[in-house]
Amino acid sequence: MTRLIPFLKQHIIGYAALILCISLLAGCSFSGSTKNSSAGGPVDGKGKLRVIFIDVGQGASQLIITPSGKTMLIDAGNNDKEQVMLDTLKGYGIKRLDIVIGTHPDADHIGGLDKVIDQLSIGKIYMPKVSSNTKTFESVLRSIQRKGLKVSSARAGITLNLDSGVQVSMLAPLTKYEDTNNMSAVVKVSYGKHSFLLTGDAEAESEKDMLASGADLRSDVLLVGHHGSKSSTSVAFLKKVNPQYAVIQSGKGNKYGHPTQTILKRLQKQGVKVYRNDTQGTVEILTDGQHFQIRAER
Repeated sequence: MTRLIPFLKQHIIGYAALILCISLLAGCSFSGSTKNSSAGGPVDGKGKLRVIFIDVGQGASQLIITPSGKTMLIDAGNNDKEQVMLDTLKGYGIKRLDIVIGTHPDADHIGGLDKVIDQLSIGKIYMPKVSSNTKTFESVLRSIQRKGLKVSSARAGITLNLDSGVQVSMLAPLTKYEDTNNMSAVVKVSYGKHSFLLTGDAEAESEKDMLASGADLRSDVLLVGHHGSKSSTSVAFLKKVNPQYAVIQSGKGNKYGHPTQTILKRLQKQGVKVYRNDTQGTVEILTDGQHFQIRAER
């Protein structure tokens, strides 16, 4: 019995310390901090803006769900990701998209849009004034036509009416470019104190024009341009945006070498926390306008 007393004291003290720790944590709020869990799973999104960077391999797609339940889809991955897109939207309970944006005609951005448009109720569609003779682009246009929808021009200076509590504006394209990447629609989404800059495949030429335009580029979260290619995310642009977090949408072992070490080192030097679809799967960022919560699939 005598020998048991020190043993019991040790465990009672340890248990008390654990209870105290749990009590303290229960009263904490996370300001600008991250919490990783399975993206797409059950989550309390009440009063929060949700920005989901969908893992579509070597492509891009972002789903925005506002605090009131309004929805916006930017791009939809390549042609072979159509079912992934439909399954993902179903998983989030999405039956209607209030706004759809095809940033530019590249297949790895708009390849899945035709099936999304076919299967869901659609509000407004925005695409830049640039055409393509590819089957992918033509298929998207046919789906739009079948639904009796019209395409609005995606260009700088447009304010999108998505949700009264969320500000959505287009910052690019500012002019006509020969390279379709630079024709990418660039969208800034703001809620409370926090904002997201979603850049499509915009490259240095478009970035330079955005800098010259005097637009407010400052954002907490940056979708790294062109999947992390060194043709985008110029030093001047990155410094102006000054993000706390960055997301790179690229596929595992892709033939382009995305993301490049040049951009990864540039982001690291700037002190930016990076999330990647190729290593972490779908990434979801939630904010109540004051704090962040970041969830990764893996």
